Amino acid sequence: MSYKVRDRLKIIGGKKLKGEVKVQTSKNATLPIMSASLLAEGKVYLKDCPDIIDVQNMAKILKKLGANIVRTQDDYLIDSSNIKDVCLDYDLCKTMRSSIFLLGSTLAKFQSICLTMPGGCKIGKRPIDIHIEAFRRLNVKVTQLDDFVFFNASKARAGKIRLKLPSVGATENIVQFACKLKGKTIIYNSAREPEVVDLCNFLNKMGAKIYGAGTKKITIIGVEKLQGVEYKPISDRIVLGTLLVATAICGGTIRLIDKNINQNKKLIEILALMGCQINIKNDIITLSRDVPLKSVQKICTGYYPNFPTDLQSMLMVLNCVANGQTRIEEQVFENRFLIVGELKKMGAKIDIVNNHTAIVSGVRQLKAGKLKAYDLRGGASLVLAGLVAKGETIIENVHYIDRGYCHIENMLKSLGADIERI
Repeated sequence: MSYKVRDRLKIIGGKKLKGEVKVQTSKNATLPIMSASLLAEGKVYLKDCPDIIDVQNMAKILKKLGANIVRTQDDYLIDSSNIKDVCLDYDLCKTMRSSIFLLGSTLAKFQSICLTMPGGCKIGKRPIDIHIEAFRRLNVKVTQLDDFVFFNASKARAGKIRLKLPSVGATENIVQFACKLKGKTIIYNSAREPEVVDLCNFLNKMGAKIYGAGTKKITIIGVEKLQGVEYKPISDRIVLGTLLVATAICGGTIRLIDKNINQNKKLIEILALMGCQINIKNDIITLSRDVPLKSVQKICTGYYPNFPTDLQSMLMVLNCVANGQTRIEEQVFENRFLIVGELKKMGAKIDIVNNHTAIVSGVRQLKAGKLKAYDLRGGASLVLAGLVAKGETIIENVHYIDRGYCHIENMLKSLGADIERI
């Protein structure tokens, strides 16, 4: 599918949602797996990849490196055997934060790399100092110059690393790099997100020896060779959460097909407290809401298994139309409240205490308006606000939303929403 930077979404609010959706494959799992495919001495066949901007850009970066990529519908066949040298595309890397995932695999493959400081959503400071310090612990030489960072792994050796924060990106980079590094590497305080586990499962299927994925300690035993495989990344827990919150906001009943429902345990608990009826059976979750919403007293984000920062702005919108008051504490990124100004245009009552705390007081009705998305998840949250607002809402900067949702308007329209791309 093609996306255009000037696309907008037009939403007529007030429709209840009803229907069934199969949740798309995870963006945050697919991107590092595409990066790790560079390590294979053979072809990698990735099934059911989401057709979104970030995945399209990652494929372009790999092609620029010299990989042969064949796309059939939503499947990718990646052959990296002809890559002889690495020079990451400056413009493409500046478009998305996820280009940082290429550090571990390219450094393992070529021993040296010049990395452009990655781009992405402006949701707060996301320096790569944790990555740099981790690589230095493995005796990788790192030199910084303006927007470029030079890595040289010619004298790298296995070792022990303790991350100061359970960074997903740093964990995934070290895992990829250490897979082919002779000896035993141990990561303490490693990220436990399902997407990290999925990357480790992918690499293990290729022949890696990774132990402890999903815990605070990951051990990697280096191997000489990784083989090509066929693999399907996990489903997207944030897309699942978005649809659950959308139905909680609008009312109605939806059924979502997803093999990893329990990854959203914290969200499901909150939605149940707010008045939603939820039933989980095998790979299907059904959510209904036909009573007034009740605010929850406090929502606090954190690293997995705590409540995900990527769903925080959606819970903010939900509590904007609930009875009562909610305190939201954002403990991961300091600019996750960019959405507040747009919500206030719609009549929301939100007080910002500081960069990390907001107080939301519910109102009876949000009013439609002309809004701008400033980041991926905040943009999706504005869509949810438009679904419940009275009147016609126009959302600009839809390209942010397109980075993580495969035509969000088609998915919501299939559930009965009045929404279209213009």
